[in-house]
Amino acid sequence: MSTILGLKRLDRRHFLRGAGAAVALPLLNCMAPLRAADAVTKPRRAAFVYIPNGVNVLTWQITKPGADYEFSEPLKALEKHRAVVTPISGLHHPHGLGQAHECAKIWLTGAKVSQEGGAFRNTVSCDQLMAEVTAPHTRFGSLELSISRGDTTLGWSRDGVPLPAEDNPRTVFNRLFGAEPGGIDVQRRRLNRRHSVLDAVLSDAKTFRTNLGGEDRNKLDEYLHAVRDVEVRTERLDAWLNVPKPTVDKATGEKLTRNVSKAEAGEYYRTMYDLIVLTLRTDMTRVVTYMSGSESNGLAIPEIGIPQTRHELSHHNGDPEQMARLSRSDAFIAEQFAYFLDQLAAVKEGDGTLLDQTMVLFGSGMSYGHSHGNANLPLVLAGGKAMGFKHGKHLDFNLPKIKKYDLATPGSHYGVCSRPVDEKARLANLLVTMAQKMGVETEKFADSTAPLTEVLA
Repeated sequence: MSTILGLKRLDRRHFLRGAGAAVALPLLNCMAPLRAADAVTKPRRAAFVYIPNGVNVLTWQITKPGADYEFSEPLKALEKHRAVVTPISGLHHPHGLGQAHECAKIWLTGAKVSQEGGAFRNTVSCDQLMAEVTAPHTRFGSLELSISRGDTTLGWSRDGVPLPAEDNPRTVFNRLFGAEPGGIDVQRRRLNRRHSVLDAVLSDAKTFRTNLGGEDRNKLDEYLHAVRDVEVRTERLDAWLNVPKPTVDKATGEKLTRNVSKAEAGEYYRTMYDLIVLTLRTDMTRVVTYMSGSESNGLAIPEIGIPQTRHELSHHNGDPEQMARLSRSDAFIAEQFAYFLDQLAAVKEGDGTLLDQTMVLFGSGMSYGHSHGNANLPLVLAGGKAMGFKHGKHLDFNLPKIKKYDLATPGSHYGVCSRPVDEKARLANLLVTMAQKMGVETEKFADSTAPLTEVLA
């Protein structure tokens, strides 16, 4: 047998045998043929990084479209990556207009939020459509990271259920690269018990369904879809138990498992980014979401003299000092993102880099926070050159209609950031384009009107 990235190569006909049954393994990268002519297609990857509470739109806004634009002050850290990034102005989610703290929930879904205060029901997020395509090839279908553990997440299932996110680098590292708690046999027994419970639930529900009316059947079917999804994940986890995890060198392991306080914002962000890079490089998953802050929980940055959280800064009410601090916070967050791109670009993969095979969306579902403007969303698309993306220009959907930004008149620019200049310029257009590049066979996502061909080579 041959090895690659610490994984043994297996025969595609390899089966797991137990309890009198044989379960075929999914197609794994460690099963890739040794002959170059038979090699599998290079993995395509996607990462999404969320900024909470929007930005200081008066200093963030890039004012010139095309290739000879100048980065605004908060985005200067991205200058060295000019050839692999595309700042985008003018996109929006129609259902996000006028919303306050639901923005992160619909950033990757575009779902409709009740304007009458009714119960919120989300839809599937773009990243999970991608994960459905890539999951058969990786140990984990997707990885959800956040500023706080639990349902503060960007990932949503087809049933609109939030996928729990993790905020502790050590916990994530141990789950991805550590030994199975109790050993493989213990884990397999747990998975078998889970599988038995799921089988019983599905069997009982099938009998129960015949006695229900049409509306109740639909509700039950939605529930059963979620149960079957858990069943599929359980089978995949079981199939991967016999496949060794990649070996991570001691120095990297120690770096990613040390205790990093969120009070050390820069160190915390960079540790999370290093963890994402390692996860993608070892092909543990190909889809990652990182909520670097939520509308109610964004880190203070004491190391640069900012004791307020993002939420506090965003509600500046025009106070010059608060706005200046928000701009510095914006620049700090952009610097951490530039570090992430540095690390992706430093990993060589074939005749390119990890960044060439990874598309990254960086931005927010809110434009400015002090009065909750949700048009002209701050967005930067990066990477994915080998996937068919082109970069090097500022893509602007506002200027063809308004001709010029009036940043000296705050009220004027806030208007641009609260009401769409171009109603057809939708974030869903970018999301469906990204989904298609990951192999999702769809012509539409949420309220998209057409793919965003301007970002394609």
